[in-house]
Amino acid sequence: QVSGYLDDCTCDVETIDKFNNYRLFPRLQKLLESDYFRYYKVNLKRPCPFWNDISQCGRRDCAVKPCHSDEVPDGIKSASYKYSEEANSLIEECEQAERLGAVDESLSEETQKAVLQWTKHDDSSDNFCEVDDIQSPDAEYVDLLLNPERYTGYKGPDAWKIWNVIYEENCFKPQTIKRPLNPLASGQGKSEGLCVEKRAFYRLISGLHASINVHLSARYLLQDTWLEKKWGHNITEFQQRFDGILTEGEGPRRLKNLYFLYLIELRALSKVVPFFERPDFQLFTGNKDQDAENKMLLLEILHEIKSFPLHFDENSFFAGNKKEANKLKEDFRLHFRNISRIMDCVGCLKCRLWGKLQTQGLGTALKILFSEKLIANMPESGPSYEFHLTRQEIVSLFNAFGRISTSVKELENFRNLLQNIH
Repeated sequence: QVSGYLDDCTCDVETIDKFNNYRLFPRLQKLLESDYFRYYKVNLKRPCPFWNDISQCGRRDCAVKPCHSDEVPDGIKSASYKYSEEANSLIEECEQAERLGAVDESLSEETQKAVLQWTKHDDSSDNFCEVDDIQSPDAEYVDLLLNPERYTGYKGPDAWKIWNVIYEENCFKPQTIKRPLNPLASGQGKSEGLCVEKRAFYRLISGLHASINVHLSARYLLQDTWLEKKWGHNITEFQQRFDGILTEGEGPRRLKNLYFLYLIELRALSKVVPFFERPDFQLFTGNKDQDAENKMLLLEILHEIKSFPLHFDENSFFAGNKKEANKLKEDFRLHFRNISRIMDCVGCLKCRLWGKLQTQGLGTALKILFSEKLIANMPESGPSYEFHLTRQEIVSLFNAFGRISTSVKELENFRNLLQNIH
């Protein structure tokens, strides 16, 4: 039921399927299984900023098992972690400033606090997500391979509430959106009547919601006994969410939004290739040989992505009146930051983990797309002050795209399963 060209794009579903499922997916999964990408630091204890009545999931499958200290590679967790030549250069500058008699000691405590706030503002001014403070005592490393995204059986009321708030208050919603929102839905109504930027924003969130629902349908708890638990494809659940007849035409639209999201994140990865090509950049875990192999695999994947023939053309975004375009871009960023904060309201901790990771990944992709000039002006070596990605952003960027890539692959699996039934 989902085929042909995508709205606002020159690409078609069939081209994406072929490219993802046979050229990209296997290598991407291998990369995500490496130590650098499997460990993600997250604070799952942050309070919900919007309401207090969170229904916490008490099921064992909702829980997240954090890593013990000795399970995380020293290169990742070390306080002296030398992320890249940028970090080394900054350290050298600080040491030199100290030797020359830095003026920081002459600053009053109030001024020092103000400078700290300026730094925080500068760090967040281009970010599309409100990210966790990974230095917080509540932030812990999680092994993503041991805490996979799948259906946990949790059906708390906050699941409906969260997506309702996202669509109703943060998606530049068109007037034709249906109410009330169905908690099983992956984006309701149509996005006609919106400018291309607002329509794209709505489709990104709908695509993310659809992707999550594909994961839950593909790794559904089919059997839960004292002997064993069994996860697998739940065709009925998939049809309830995406079948054209059962959803009155909405299901195929949701899946097309998933493909649209795939194109956006794919485009961001193609744009950020120069950052990862720099000789100073390394996927540092402390294992020199493995780190070198993983960087080589990373660059192979990125060059494969760059060769994709029908990339999304983002040049139409914010191309009108400069003042209006800047206002729209800022609205775009603030709406998405708000959505990232809502993820702290998810009652199922495993769902919260993957929700936070995927929203940060998409936020990082948006940051890249809006930093084209900064990326182009990066020095070939040495510190890159204008554009930089933290390890958290890198891990979330590739894992989030890995989730979208998995969704596209799972759609092929569901098509085959449905054909066998009929």
